[in-house]
Amino acid sequence: MQVTMEWTYKTPKGTKTNFYSEQLHAKDALMIAADMERWQRVESLVFVDYRGNRWSEKELRAYTEEIATEPHDITVFFDGGFELAQYKAGLGCVVYYHQNGKAYRYRFSKYLEEINTNNEAEYASLYQCLELLEELGVHDLPVTFKGDSKVVIHQLAGEWPCMEETLNRWADKIEQKLEQMGIDPVYQSIPRKANNEAHKLAAKALDGVETNSTIEV
Repeated sequence: MQVTMEWTYKTPKGTKTNFYSEQLHAKDALMIAADMERWQRVESLVFVDYRGNRWSEKELRAYTEEIATEPHDITVFFDGGFELAQYKAGLGCVVYYHQNGKAYRYRFSKYLEEINTNNEAEYASLYQCLELLEELGVHDLPVTFKGDSKVVIHQLAGEWPCMEETLNRWADKIEQKLEQMGIDPVYQSIPRKANNEAHKLAAKALDGVETNSTIEV
């Protein structure tokens, strides 16, 4: 989880001022906080997450220890390839996460029939990613979803309307799955080049080459 730090600095003569950090990984923020405490100049300190929730050092430390053995710090890249001639799709998904002090990458691709549009393939790919997270045991955590489909990203973020019935059904399925798993989604639209890994997986799936692998990174 990413947080910012807010603290009040107090000099030996009582002069005070406030400081704000850039966004940091919670683990790094806690390390900095421990170092700051050695100087005994910090009068108050809070950590603020991406949703604006405020954490004390004790609360944040307990949270990071609680989730250490489970998949966390999760970023998902998704892409859907579509072939109009045969109404088939290739789904690509890449999941980066931490668990037990190590970093992992999970790559998955799948061939899917009876898909009617490229946008539907993109939605299907994101839903497939959620099923993978469910298999990993992800629950009650924030997850960042990155894709180059502006339609999917902006519609799920509530920034664009969704008029197509088929896409609405996929959006409903995704939102129900998110609620069921307790996932708090953060959607980010990225350029195609930044989504190259998921794009290649989707393209290979269209050619009949499916992938399912996990490595330490």
